[in-house]
Amino acid sequence: MSSINGEAAGSPDARTVAMDTERIVAEDRGEGGSHGDGSADGGEERAMAMAVVTATSKKPSKEDQSHGGGSINPLLLVSARRGSWDALNVFLKREDAQIPAMMIHTPEFLELVARERDSEGKSAASAARDVEAGADHQPAPPLAAAAGALLKGVTPVGDTALHVVASNRNGDDDSNNFLKYVSIIYHRDSDLLFAKNHRGDTPLHCAARAGNLEMVSHLIDLAGCENNKLKLLRMVNKLNETALHEAIRTEDGRVLGPKDREALFHADPRTAENTTRDFVDQLQGMKIVKKLMGDDPRLAGYPEHGISPLYLAILLGKSTIALTLYHASRGNLSYCGADGQNALHVAVLRDKVMVELLVNWYKSLTTQVDKDGSTPLHSASTVFVSYLAFYKVFKANCAALYQADNKGHFPIHVAACGGDKIAVEFFLRECPDSAGLRDAKGKTFLHVAIEQGELDIVSYVCGNLSVAWILNMQDNEGNTALHLAIQARKFRMFCALFGNRKANLNLTNNQGETPRDLSISKIPRGMTYFLNSEYLIDNALSSVGANRGTLRWEKTQEEYIRGTNPEDEPKESERLKDAAQALIVASVLIATMAFGITFAIPGGYRADDHANGGTPTLAGRYMFDTFMMATTLAFICSSLATVGFIFAGIPMVNLITRRIYFAMSAFSMTSSVTCLSIAFALGVYMVLAPVARYTAVAICFITPLVLVGKDIESLLKTVFLARPLMIRKGRFQGMIQLLRWNMDTMVVTLWPLVVIFGWGGLARIHHGR
Repeated sequence: MSSINGEAAGSPDARTVAMDTERIVAEDRGEGGSHGDGSADGGEERAMAMAVVTATSKKPSKEDQSHGGGSINPLLLVSARRGSWDALNVFLKREDAQIPAMMIHTPEFLELVARERDSEGKSAASAARDVEAGADHQPAPPLAAAAGALLKGVTPVGDTALHVVASNRNGDDDSNNFLKYVSIIYHRDSDLLFAKNHRGDTPLHCAARAGNLEMVSHLIDLAGCENNKLKLLRMVNKLNETALHEAIRTEDGRVLGPKDREALFHADPRTAENTTRDFVDQLQGMKIVKKLMGDDPRLAGYPEHGISPLYLAILLGKSTIALTLYHASRGNLSYCGADGQNALHVAVLRDKVMVELLVNWYKSLTTQVDKDGSTPLHSASTVFVSYLAFYKVFKANCAALYQADNKGHFPIHVAACGGDKIAVEFFLRECPDSAGLRDAKGKTFLHVAIEQGELDIVSYVCGNLSVAWILNMQDNEGNTALHLAIQARKFRMFCALFGNRKANLNLTNNQGETPRDLSISKIPRGMTYFLNSEYLIDNALSSVGANRGTLRWEKTQEEYIRGTNPEDEPKESERLKDAAQALIVASVLIATMAFGITFAIPGGYRADDHANGGTPTLAGRYMFDTFMMATTLAFICSSLATVGFIFAGIPMVNLITRRIYFAMSAFSMTSSVTCLSIAFALGVYMVLAPVARYTAVAICFITPLVLVGKDIESLLKTVFLARPLMIRKGRFQGMIQLLRWNMDTMVVTLWPLVVIFGWGGLARIHHGR
């Protein structure tokens, strides 16, 4: 054994005790694993031995030494954990006689702590005398306890024997023994009743944490006079908590439900105070809480600062306990909580019925702020748990809507930040002028919603004419909501704002930038995808004649030049290389598929003994000619794309040339996908049409979804932009503009269809069919 509880194995005390305990356990095992009358088995002895080693191998801390105590006697610790008051009396008698304390257990001691009669009917008192007689012949331990210091010893966590006994969770059969053990200790040294361990817990804290009502009651009774009882009950540990806090954590409670509200309010909140008592009297459990509050009705008011019992009960979802605290204290209790919060801050997130009760009990809670300056209305706006709770908090103090936190955020800003559309709608309905509230940065709730990406709130504002007046409000940097949407590249938010004619497109910020200037500045340098949001936003603003800033043209060109700077070329080269490597895999796969289809012709081949043997059986038909042309174009386009991607990914090639190759390859690959899709549909139709025409037709209609999926982003963005553009330009002009923008996509997608089916028609004319 290298160490015992952190103590070096070479320590004389630890080594001596460990050797003795190992020897005793070994001897006991040789005797069959029992002592005396057999009531103590080998497991109990090993536990006893470990208790000895643990209690004696830990040096007393400086805190323990300052209180006059050392390490607790291991056998005293065993007796305390078992509630053996006979053994305690033995220790106290030996201390009174100034006999060195027992450190090694004997068979008689095991019999004593077991509190059972042996086979000869010997009583516990007789066993106690045997223990004293046998102990007198024991050698004195290396560190003999000083007279009067036996009960001063503490465990490594600072628990005295009284803490240990008070912490027991034994059943009713053993309760009297533990209570008597406590009484003996108290009459020996009454100061131990108020002693604290390293966590600052008193024995009463330990008893409440163990959920032992009888022990709690007994400790309070031992305190004696009223002043001592109040002193014990109100003592706090290092967490600034009384025993009541421990009882709240231990005992059961629940959240108040709709039925509870009916019982408390009877549809009239003004009657809540009168019905609380009857309701609480019907609640089951919470015996320790009721006991502590019965002995000190003002206990729920402690501590004066920090987490109050009421706050803790609501935080843990034990609102029935919170209601009991209020009733027992007659409303004279603390509402404070962590970080400057009060009970209402946490109630809005836990229990809507409790919110209603708290507002009725103490309306000033709605004005109190936490360390961040947030009121309960700020907390309610963060997560909209219940309309009823939200409504009650607001109605209790409407002025809280105009109270900002330390960051300058009003509740409507908090609601917008969390995407709580219902709360925003409520605020605007109850107080329309709150829409214009600005935070410390001059931002309205609309600015905040855009920054947080809350599309629902932005769409609601843009569709609500009553709040259209805030669309052009500028923050401290001069940015409107439209400026921020463009800066954040939020395309759908831009569409929502762009579609409201009240939104001014030509306002400049503090840098002299209009929304159009910002849209240009967001277009990436070098090669990019023309369907990216930046391009579409700029095209939309340009199409409706949105102006640029008032800076001179050459200065704006310097600011927003689109060419790639020499220092950006390595980065651009790496981007081209990565893109080419990713796409070349797909182009090779398409070329392979197209090549394979050429030698797996639908319909098979003519037999060799027929005319034109070995040729396709369907050759000369319109569908066959179109199928072959589609397959050929797919192979050619994918092969061109593969070659182009190879050159685009080679750093030795000039950057401009690489861009050209990449653009050509991207076009070819897109076309190859279209051709391959057409070839698949035609091949299936040729095979199935003679026997399953409807299935063949259905497949031909479904297959073009591949083309739709390829351009799904373009289609979606067109749909989102269609309505705003038609509002700005008119329905007809807006549709023309959309068609013009999508013409390139339509040409790239549809040109293979013209070639494929056009060739099929020419071939049919040639064959005279």
